[in-house]
Amino acid sequence: MKMLDTLCKGRDNMSREAQERIKEYIRSQMEDCAFFVDKRRRKDVYYSVFGLMLSYVFGVRIDCSAARTQLELNKPNEHDLVHYAAYIRSKMILILLERNKAGIVLSRLFSVEEKTLPAFTGFPHNDPHSPYSVFILLSLLEDIGHKIKNKNELLRSLDLYRVSGGGYSNNERATVPNALSATNATAAALCIRGQLEGYNMNEDVEYLRGLQDESGGFFATDQSPVPDILSTATALFVLSCYKKAPLVEPDAFIEAHWLDSGGFAPTLLENESDIEYTFYGILALGIC
Repeated sequence: MKMLDTLCKGRDNMSREAQERIKEYIRSQMEDCAFFVDKRRRKDVYYSVFGLMLSYVFGVRIDCSAARTQLELNKPNEHDLVHYAAYIRSKMILILLERNKAGIVLSRLFSVEEKTLPAFTGFPHNDPHSPYSVFILLSLLEDIGHKIKNKNELLRSLDLYRVSGGGYSNNERATVPNALSATNATAAALCIRGQLEGYNMNEDVEYLRGLQDESGGFFATDQSPVPDILSTATALFVLSCYKKAPLVEPDAFIEAHWLDSGGFAPTLLENESDIEYTFYGILALGIC
């Protein structure tokens, strides 16, 4: 999985002391060496998938049996796409943690019991066809080894979210005529296109590349007050998939978001971290 490889590169770009700080932060965000918590210190499946992936990359001990129990106790509503996808990937990462084998194709490890997907009714932006929703669905299908049968239909649906002037929105043009392009919607659309038709250069890749601020970061939208670490990480990751270097070296921008706590802040306007944004900080470092 390219994302795990990129996280490993982010880890390797850090000093030994920095890696230890990250490991301590990861430990601080879980309970009983098993499950991860959200910003309010509540056990959460969505946050756990980020914590488990970082634990695998940094070699943080996880009680896999206890984690699996907590995962089932906190199993999300099966109609919620995002949280169900996080639940499935968490189960897969636990397999890797137990077997401790690098480079394994995750779908080959996974149990056939997960081959049948629920009929999802809960989607980001309440839209199953938005770039972000489709990106999550394709990631889930990849995780459980499903073949994608409606490639052309999915590619055509992306056109409904393309914004005049470049980029994509998670709002369909027919429902929001003046929708603004968003960095993460554009990155999601490019991931979909790359997965379905190959990571071939196109004008939207250059558009995404041109969104980078002189600070090295990426804004979520044109109306965002400051660039953020999530948008920066996703944009850099997608550009790397297309083998395009960013216009500005992002090292200083990324480092500025690393807090004394050991975690990463979402933006420079905030001074609190969580495991999700720490994941994105490490991911961004993996592109440097």
